[in-house]
Order: sequence, then C-alpha cells, then structure tokens
Amino acid sequence: MGIADDAVEVRAQGWRTLAALHGLIEAELERALDASAGLSVVEYTVLDALSRQDGWHMRMQQLARAAALSPSATTRLVNRLEDRALLTRVLCADDRRGIYTELTSAGRALYERARPVHDETLERVLDEAEARPELAPVVRALHEAPALLG
Repeated sequence: MGIADDAVEVRAQGWRTLAALHGLIEAELERALDASAGLSVVEYTVLDALSRQDGWHMRMQQLARAAALSPSATTRLVNRLEDRALLTRVLCADDRRGIYTELTSAGRALYERARPVHDETLERVLDEAEARPELAPVVRALHEAPALLG
C-alpha cells in the first residue's frame, strides 16, 4: 500500500467515524423528539430553520437546502407540517411565482417546547460519544469548529 492509498484509507476511516457519530446522534434525537413533541429530526430541522428567519418564513428552495432534502421531499414534508397547522405557505408579494413557507404560532410553540429536548439530547449524546475512544476525536473537532469558523 502506497502513501496515496494510506491517505485514502485515513479519509475513509474518518468518514466512517463521522457517519457512526451522525447515526448515533440522529437515532437519539429521533427518539427524544418523537417522545416529547411528536416530531422527527427532519421536521424539527424545518421548524428550527424557520424559527431563525426574520418573519419566520423561507422560500421552499431555501428550506430544501436547510433540511438537506430534495425539492419533492421538501414539498411532501411541508404538506405534512401544513396539515398539522405547524406552518403555512404564502405567495411572495414581489414574485407571484415564489412561495414562502412560514411558521405558524402553533409551529413556533411546538418548536419552543422541542428545542430544550433537542439541545439536552444532543449535549448528552456528544458527552457519551466523547467517552468512546473511536469517536472522541470527531467530537473534539465539533467542539473546536465554532472557534475555527469565526
């Protein structure tokens, strides 16, 4: 095995470690959010993204990027959340082709109830993962990332 092969294997191992940590976090968040608020992780992600916007709305394309979903998956998710009265769609006043997705007061209230559960679960899982030698370097890198990003 040459140096280039070693570098590829190091990156592949890093990716597998990151994927393992992601899977662990996602499973625990899914369980906690469902039990406390009846939300999936991706539903929470949408409410979170909308709650961070002035006016609590985003264009559908922006929301798809924020939730890491395809346009069609975003539409299906928005339909489900709209059926639950957690968000609504409104036409853009400047561009009649544009559609905004907007958080409703019920969506905002559910988000506010779910956020502490999300944050506490994430903190607990990261603490547990940091105690595992194979995951500790990735968790430490996550803790250092905000300082590196500015």
